Amino acid sequence: MSAEDRPAGGGGRLLTGVAWAMLLLGLWLWGREMTNGVGGSSAPTTGDVAAVGRPLGVPLPPAHPPVGGTAPQHLAVPSIGITAPVVPRGLDTSGAVDPPPYHQPSKVGWYGSGTVPGAAGAALLVGHVDTESKPAVFYNLSAARPGEKIRVTGAGGERLEFTIDDVQVFTRERFDPQKVYGPRESDRAELRLITCGGTYDKKARTYTANVVVSAYLTGTGQG
Repeated sequence: MSAEDRPAGGGGRLLTGVAWAMLLLGLWLWGREMTNGVGGSSAPTTGDVAAVGRPLGVPLPPAHPPVGGTAPQHLAVPSIGITAPVVPRGLDTSGAVDPPPYHQPSKVGWYGSGTVPGAAGAALLVGHVDTESKPAVFYNLSAARPGEKIRVTGAGGERLEFTIDDVQVFTRERFDPQKVYGPRESDRAELRLITCGGTYDKKARTYTANVVVSAYLTGTGQG
């Protein structure tokens, strides 16, 4: 959605940062198809500006083997007060992944054509950081820390617990789709939570970076 297509008033700054990151995802997926490639592993690295990275001395639990996965219905990051419904999102007419609609800033979008949370690979969840008038669902995402938990609940009440192992900030100039969207370790179930970061450029009507929280499956359960 272009700036001209957005309603006047609230929502004008809502889409740009996440939409830009999701456009890169669309281009990355297209490039993989053209080269018949698959999502390869990528060693954890810090972005252009590390929000937290992977500090030394933070104990992390062992990974739980991937499971069949579940279509997410709800996301919670208790340590930073995030609790939100999850809605599947697809591709728009330009081939980019649609973030949640501008009028639903409290929802998280899951790229439904990609990896299902709990299955091997990296499942992608995106949300807005704010609107022109108030914080949105991922406003506190940059405050997440390695070792903290993310809980994903499916429609049947099944619950997947992920542990954060990395928090990074990628500027637009240094944004690497493989590092953001590709799995960090093979045969591991991973999550990526993505939102806008850096500073807001009023002239360009976009943010200068993206916050990316990475996590991996460490437990399963019900309720």
